[in-house]
Amino acid sequence: MKLAATYRTLSARLRQAADYVVENPVDATTRSLRAVANDSGLPPATFSRMARAIGYDSFEDLREDMRCSLGRRVSSFSQRAERLRADHGDSVTAFLSAHMEACVGNIRGLGTGIDPDQLDATVESLHGARRVVLLGGLGSTGVVEHLSYVANFFTESWSMAGRGGASMGSALGGLGPEDAVILVTKPPFATRPIRAAELAREQGACVVVITDTHACPALPFASHSFIVQSESPHFFSSYTATLFLLETIAGLLAVRAGPEGQRRIAAVEERNRRLEEVRDG
Repeated sequence: MKLAATYRTLSARLRQAADYVVENPVDATTRSLRAVANDSGLPPATFSRMARAIGYDSFEDLREDMRCSLGRRVSSFSQRAERLRADHGDSVTAFLSAHMEACVGNIRGLGTGIDPDQLDATVESLHGARRVVLLGGLGSTGVVEHLSYVANFFTESWSMAGRGGASMGSALGGLGPEDAVILVTKPPFATRPIRAAELAREQGACVVVITDTHACPALPFASHSFIVQSESPHFFSSYTATLFLLETIAGLLAVRAGPEGQRRIAAVEERNRRLEEVRDG
């Protein structure tokens, strides 16, 4: 659906209509526009304007796109695994092709839909932060850990909260307006990292939220947010485009780090070699 790429550009009224559609997908796709409007408390014309604002010719075209999306979705990992087995159990090449197409589409959607000014403002906020705390849980843990690994080559001010059994609350200690938090979260949402992002915002920190749905409960706490497509025939939501965005942010930060960052990267590499953590070749 096109909503993820355009949600931030909508007026408050049109966002209300978009919120209703996303939070009530079955009603929005099966009931009449008049019934949807009555139930939401918004005029029918608001839904029509919202559909046009996000790139559809009409609300009915939006509904049809949602019907197709709902047809591909099921409510749990186990049900999605069953769908995966039914659709691709006999064909390696069919799944390879379908998964590749979905991942490429997710990255392409991110590349064409992202606001360069928003990305630049986010990178600048992170570059100027005294400390950056990384939050992730469940399936998002791995990509957040990868971002932490890459960032620590060129800066010493980034840390991953709750790592190795450490208290997440301790990671938030002392956070303030000079600091930043990055949260990566997707359904099913891990509660603790979202609560940590809320507390960080209460303490005045800049909060960057990366998710795959504008209904994410962490978005109200975001200073900057990115909604990244995660469509896939897999039983699990794809993180390919999310990883692409995180690596893009890390690359832009490395550029901003300048010669000092380059010297730190060289020093880290040298220490790794002396500790025999890596081998050349």
